[in-house]
Order: sequence, then C-alpha cells, then structure tokens
Amino acid sequence: MNWDEAFKRVIGFEGDYVNHPSDPGGETKFGISKRAYPDLNIAALTLDDAKAIYKRDYWDKLRLDELPDNIRYAVFDCAVNSGIGTAVKLLQRACGTMDDGALGPKTIQAANAAKDLAARYAVARLLFLVDLKPFDAFGRGWTRRVAQVLLDSL
Repeated sequence: MNWDEAFKRVIGFEGDYVNHPSDPGGETKFGISKRAYPDLNIAALTLDDAKAIYKRDYWDKLRLDELPDNIRYAVFDCAVNSGIGTAVKLLQRACGTMDDGALGPKTIQAANAAKDLAARYAVARLLFLVDLKPFDAFGRGWTRRVAQVLLDSL
C-alpha cells in the first residue's frame, strides 16, 4: 500500500481531538499525542500538519517504501498506535529476527523474504496489545483495528 492510502486509512482510525484520562498519550488529535510532541499545540493541529508529521517521523523514518507492499500499512498503523520502537520490534518478531527495535538492512531483508508476514505481524501485535494495562479500556477497539488492518493488507 502506498503512503497516501495508508495515511487515509490510519486517519480513519484516529479521528479528531480527544483527551481521554486512560490514554497514556494524553491529549491527542489525528493520533498525534502530547506525550510524543510535548511542544506542539495539539488542539490547533491541522490535518495537513498531521500528514507532514506522519510522513517525516513515521513513514520515512521506518523506511516503509523498502518493505513489502502488504506490510507497510500495518507497520505504519502500529507505529502510530503503539510507537515506532514497538512497531519495529513486532516486525522483527514476525520476521524471526532479533527484536532490538533497530530497523536496518537485516530487518528489511528478513521482511522481504518472510512468508505470511501480514498475518504473523497481526498476531505479534495482538500478543503485545493484550498485555497492556489500558487493554481493558481500549482492547476491543485495538483488536478490531488490528483485524481491519490485516484484512486491508491481504
């Protein structure tokens, strides 16, 4: 999946401004959290601002154009939902490489060679999510999100 389509789908999950007391990210708009961007005026964030942040700090940083087409969206969505380091570690687990959180040539090569990567990534992601403390509050939505991302990736 390409950048524009992946962004459009992720924004469909993220929505507008929220400040939920159980969300460890705190104040959030379009999935951009105050915790991740403490100097940013979250309430005033525009969709174009969010798109630029996601392209620079997520898609490009994760080198998603170098990964197989059917896993790009899932890794991007996970990075937005759970953080870049987690997204990379889960990709590494799904590929069977050391999960050090560093996305380098070995991880990219393993991802390009992996079989059933989209399904394996979804399983790794679900196993991670069920152990999170706010799963009771958000788990149902997270599970639906992972399932939808997998369906869209096949």
